[in-house]
Amino acid sequence: MRELTDRALDTAASLGATYADVRIVRRLEESIAVKSGRVEGVASGETEGLGVRVLVDGAWGFASSDQLTTAEADRIAGQAVRIARASATALRNRVQLDDRAPALGRYETPVLEDPFSIPLERKIGDLLAADTAAGSVKGVAFTESSYGAQREWKTFADSAGSFIEQVITHVGAGVETNAIEGNEHQRRSYPDAGGGWRAAGYEFIRGLELSGHAGPYAEEAVALLSAPQCPPGRRTIVLDPSQLYLQIHESCGHPTELDRVFGTEASYAGTSFLTTDKLEEGFRYGSDLVDIVADATTPGGMGTFGWDDEGVAAQAVPLVKNGIFVGYLSSRETAPRIGRLSGGAMRADGWNRIPLIRMTNINLLPKPGMSLDEIVADTDDGLYLSSNRSWSIDDRRLNFQFATEVAYEIKGGKKGRLLKNPTYTGITYDFWRSCDAVGDERSYVMLGTPNCGKGEPGQTGHVGHAVSGARFRDVQVGVGKW
Repeated sequence: MRELTDRALDTAASLGATYADVRIVRRLEESIAVKSGRVEGVASGETEGLGVRVLVDGAWGFASSDQLTTAEADRIAGQAVRIARASATALRNRVQLDDRAPALGRYETPVLEDPFSIPLERKIGDLLAADTAAGSVKGVAFTESSYGAQREWKTFADSAGSFIEQVITHVGAGVETNAIEGNEHQRRSYPDAGGGWRAAGYEFIRGLELSGHAGPYAEEAVALLSAPQCPPGRRTIVLDPSQLYLQIHESCGHPTELDRVFGTEASYAGTSFLTTDKLEEGFRYGSDLVDIVADATTPGGMGTFGWDDEGVAAQAVPLVKNGIFVGYLSSRETAPRIGRLSGGAMRADGWNRIPLIRMTNINLLPKPGMSLDEIVADTDDGLYLSSNRSWSIDDRRLNFQFATEVAYEIKGGKKGRLLKNPTYTGITYDFWRSCDAVGDERSYVMLGTPNCGKGEPGQTGHVGHAVSGARFRDVQVGVGKW
């Protein structure tokens, strides 16, 4: 690999690039899908290629190829330089990168059981067992179970002398149960709403115990058909980690991406209400209990790595501290514009995509004092909402509405009746300012999002969220129609 990276960097420099970096990425993927007792699909794939990014006259150029030869490295480097030079003719502001030392080293996801060495028959058998347990419950209409694994071998080098190698492994699985009566459809998912992904090996899949949890979740899906509707109104709500992680993803992670603030993400999924003046003025994002950090060093997180795709070392970057907005997800290009160094949040979806600012692990830090169960016991009247069903948020990440698979009525500090079709809505900063309790370490769990979309052409990102559950007061609750 060193010969290829050196060749691409030398060629780019000889053609006028003032900075260049090259990534060589090999990706191996596997997926299994089971539906109502039948294997619907098994897929595996492998890709490998290199991408070259250069700066010429203050503008970026990028090109890529799936041919790993020195001749192709020359060609791709030259193409990237030509693209950058053409882009410079329409440049508004010259790119300025922050200063940093060259990155050198190796990182590998800790794995106990290599998911790609586990026999396919065993992985299919684990899914079928979970699917059978869910489907055996009377009243279930259909079930779906899934498994996925991805491993990337990444080599990064740049013209400043960096050379790093990483091996990143992610796995995930889940079972979904669906119950239908007339025009009504109810579902329950385990692990709740797609959070069952981790930077780990197959030991994580075993630890999920899919078949042991599938039956109780299936029973709840059937029970939802006859459950009363969740009554609308202003309510106290307690969010289970299975819902809170997506709330953080949409209303905390995305708006802190600094490229959204500067408008370069506007056409795909919006900008951000967190403009730079709010950083300067100490904007109150949430209550004093809200501490949110972007931490690429969290064990097991899907946003955990050794270095980002600009060669910036993994680190923990505070985003909200004691409720005050204090930082962004940033890159070597965007961070200097606010007088800071890169927080190491640049990642690309493979070798043929240019790096973008992406979430790492956006974590709501636990607070000592009360477990999640004790928060419920401390709630006289409210709702416990679990497992996301749908979401909607505006193009500034400000106004949102979420629906969950299930709600439980809280009366006198105890979870009671099952309620169906709950929704809740709010304005991001009002919602987080209403937070008056955050769970402690006892319910702190890392959940993963394997399908975060961003960019044009589109890129899929793997990100993590560690949460412990939290309570929010005076939230508008409604009823969805499914």
